[in-house]
Amino acid sequence: MDLDTAAPGGKPLHLEDPHEVARHHATYEPAAAGSREDTIDLGLDGDTLREECGVFGIFNHPDAAAITAIGLHALQHRGQEAAGIVTYDGRRFHSERRLGLVGDTFSDSRVIERLPGHIAVGHTRYSTTGETLLRNVQPLFAELDAGGFAVGHNGNLTNGLTLRKQLVRDGAITQSTTDTEVILHLVARSKKNRFIDRFIDALRALEGAYALVSVTNNKLIGARDPLGIRPLVLGSLDGAPILASETCALDIIGARYVRDVENGEVIVIDEEGVQSFKPFPETAARPCLFEYIYFARPDSVVSGRSVYQVRKAFGEVLAKEGPAEADVVVPVPDSGVPAAIGFSRASGIPYELGIIRNHYVGRTFIQPTQTVRDQGVRMKHSANRSVVEGKRIVLVDDSLVRGTTSVKIVQMMREAGAREVHFRIASPPITHPDFYGIDTPDRDKLLAATHDLESMRRYIGADSLAFLTVEGVYRALGCERDPVRPQFADHYFTGDYPTPLTDKASAVASQQLSLLAEAS
Repeated sequence: MDLDTAAPGGKPLHLEDPHEVARHHATYEPAAAGSREDTIDLGLDGDTLREECGVFGIFNHPDAAAITAIGLHALQHRGQEAAGIVTYDGRRFHSERRLGLVGDTFSDSRVIERLPGHIAVGHTRYSTTGETLLRNVQPLFAELDAGGFAVGHNGNLTNGLTLRKQLVRDGAITQSTTDTEVILHLVARSKKNRFIDRFIDALRALEGAYALVSVTNNKLIGARDPLGIRPLVLGSLDGAPILASETCALDIIGARYVRDVENGEVIVIDEEGVQSFKPFPETAARPCLFEYIYFARPDSVVSGRSVYQVRKAFGEVLAKEGPAEADVVVPVPDSGVPAAIGFSRASGIPYELGIIRNHYVGRTFIQPTQTVRDQGVRMKHSANRSVVEGKRIVLVDDSLVRGTTSVKIVQMMREAGAREVHFRIASPPITHPDFYGIDTPDRDKLLAATHDLESMRRYIGADSLAFLTVEGVYRALGCERDPVRPQFADHYFTGDYPTPLTDKASAVASQQLSLLAEAS
């Protein structure tokens, strides 16, 4: 789709200027040689959880694209595979979508200059549905009879593949392998008259988790699923309304936090102001617990709670539930730091940086040998021997998935001279996969789903191992878990999925999405 030729009303403009054609093609070039394309994955991140993406949108600001790029920088932790921005200048839509990090593309002023307009939506992506291909990079765009429509999606539709199959059977032509494209088709096929009614009509067909930010002719639209599984906040910058996945994206641009978009709410922003629609039956929210445990940035506020303070509270409760006799508390950086501070404060055991993280080594390293690959954890983390040697240490991490990185960390501590290594996890055992936008392994690859506590301890090589309980998580958040209607989405710990899993139940998820093979 040539987004730069999309005029209001869906009528294409003809490109005759060769500079215009060149600009369009430049938009879709892969990352340059020597960037992430030329690196080899060390396999160190197969033991982590990844969020699907972050979204950002701004209305009626003269520097909409630049502000969006800065907002996406703040949301980079939510997805590192690709990023995109779509703007609207009152007449045409403009798009830049690239593989790689936000800074690889959008720090270039020439790119921002190719995105004129006073409305912008942006997206940074880690894929859970759809491959890492340029055609899957969001925001996705479509020309409808009402005009252009671009959408960025955080979350995952648990009936997305079922809907896609039906749409294709009915004649839809799909261009991507991401579930977000289903939303475009549903909006296009709605028989409602007003665009917002068509948008809501499409939402009614969706199951699962979504926080959407979209732009159409002179409107910025946001929406959260009826349970509010994925976060979305409303802010304001000098009177320009903003929608973003987290408050940290507001802070970085000096914007004011207004409020959270509520579960099941649709926000429409246009020249008349901000309108709120509640098209779904009222139900209690069930936001994702892992936003507090891992995904949200520590300086963000999620549902009125400081993520940093909550993570410290996790550590405090963990110290009471899983005490250890030790000389020093050591965080596994960086995500284990707040919980380790809380553990230290509650236990009275001194907190020390026994592991130093190398911030200049990312997910990959250029052309490593097999020996380097095997020892790759040391490129990201190294032991602080002066803290560890001869000590009984408590290692505190935020979560345990496959356990492979934990094995290497424990071994590294022992090689640095630790007398005892006690591992403490500031979340419950992950026993079930997620289907709402968190990339988790299949259940048979989750260590806690296939091992009991003692066999997990032996596997990672620790002297003792303890997890925060589900009840402890809720207490740290200031409440007791309602066993009938839990206040949070906690299915990865309990198996209590908050929505139907239509695709999984019908086995449609195993079907091939695309016949087109292309280089990523």
